[in-house]
Amino acid sequence: MATPSKISAVAEITNDFKESNAAVLTEYRGLSVAQLKQLRVSLGLDTKFSVVKNTLTAIAAKEAGVEAFDGQLAGPTAIAFIKGDAVAAAKSLTDFAKANKQLVIKTGYFEGKALNAAEVAALAALESRELQLAKVAGILKAPAAAAARIIDALRLKLEEEGGAVAPAADEAPAADEAPAEAAAEEAAAPAEAAEAATEEN
Repeated sequence: MATPSKISAVAEITNDFKESNAAVLTEYRGLSVAQLKQLRVSLGLDTKFSVVKNTLTAIAAKEAGVEAFDGQLAGPTAIAFIKGDAVAAAKSLTDFAKANKQLVIKTGYFEGKALNAAEVAALAALESRELQLAKVAGILKAPAAAAARIIDALRLKLEEEGGAVAPAADEAPAADEAPAEAAAEEAAAPAEAAEAATEEN
């Protein structure tokens, strides 16, 4: 007979399944309370690592339409319900399992697709969403950074050229004097020609 506590537990697990985009089924035989706490901390706030009862979880999985755990619910069971970055959570689980052999990753699912233990490990090997976003941000920033470097290089070049051009600017009046001298010579030429004609007469 189902008791209120069991009904509540099934409803909670069902809700966890429905709200998660991924979940990983593990066996935690031999892990201490301290180790489980360490694992929960490493998984972050977007992943709920729950110790569950197999019979209640089987009912909840059926109600949630999850078939990935069929036949896998045996032994001391805990499930990582992942609401955030599935890759990061899978990496945290696999890293913890490597350091703590008592944690065994049995199966999982990601966006409705069933995953075996090897596929969970493969998911963990992918780049996390944060790293992908960081790379995209780096790519987007690259043109701006390159433009900034080019602008800075042009500014330095102009400053250098400005220093070299300064003396030429001081000499600029001399260039203006040449046309003035030529005009004076042209004005004086008729007078000299008139003087020469007078002397001849």
